[in-house]
Amino acid sequence: MVRLLLALVAYVRAFFVSRHKLALEAVALRQQLAVFKRKQARPKLGTLDRMFWIALRHLWPGWTEALIIVKPETVVSWLRAGFRLFWRLRSSFRRPGRPKISQEIRQLIRRLGFQISEPTVSRYLHRLKRHHNEGKARRWIAFLNNHREVIAA
Repeated sequence: MVRLLLALVAYVRAFFVSRHKLALEAVALRQQLAVFKRKQARPKLGTLDRMFWIALRHLWPGWTEALIIVKPETVVSWLRAGFRLFWRLRSSFRRPGRPKISQEIRQLIRRLGFQISEPTVSRYLHRLKRHHNEGKARRWIAFLNNHREVIAA
């Protein structure tokens, strides 16, 4: 009797929900059914299964209602792990340190007669760094002076 009532409610609901949402729900339920049919004691979700749920999360606002296999927080954690992996791989391709100066620019500097030594470069870099930190300190002191009454309260 309960199954019949649930089937009747689902049938009536289908008239009020768009075809797009019903199709997405059917795909979500079929995907989970396919995972349950795998011949394992505890079916494991592969990379494609995870990518499916991450994509479905973006396509369908009601994705959590059809999700049975895992918790919605797990799908969100998969998405965050993917972002971490993406940015880790993207940042690992860069070389550490300063970019190399091209051969053309080095030849131009020699032709113009500029001679730059390592102590000169380090001296100017040190000054720039110190001035930058002094500017930050001044801004912080100005902020504290401007909001003295509120902070003390």
